[in-house]
Amino acid sequence: MVDMDRISISLPTKLLNEFDEIIAERGYASRSEAIRDAIRDYIIKHKWIHSLEGERAGTINVIYDHHMSDVTEKLTEIQHDYTDIIVATLHVHLDHDHCMEVILVRGDAKQIKELTDKLTAQKGVKQVKLTVMVPGGKVPQ
Repeated sequence: MVDMDRISISLPTKLLNEFDEIIAERGYASRSEAIRDAIRDYIIKHKWIHSLEGERAGTINVIYDHHMSDVTEKLTEIQHDYTDIIVATLHVHLDHDHCMEVILVRGDAKQIKELTDKLTAQKGVKQVKLTVMVPGGKVPQ
């Protein structure tokens, strides 16, 4: 038998309802199993990003609530610290409350990850997705 720990989390009702819809759609036996699967996926992605070495090119997509105090200024300030790896940015107004920054990056994988982590940690940031590739399509050894 596998050791199990019981945890308690608080989620916004809308988020939980959406999660429950996915659980039903995918046929999970329980919320617990779906959460375990989501956590395993999160861990795998985290480990993959931490193993990045060498030169990479990609995008960092950031969705944020532009009404949050100073979030736009903080995101811009952070980006100014990484002009050596930022190739271009695109700002998109998603709706009345939310904006998206698409940041094209190329350079050292560790710097790209560091930039992504700093953007993710900002209050008002709702979602961040890093997608990276090896320039030239070479698979790292």
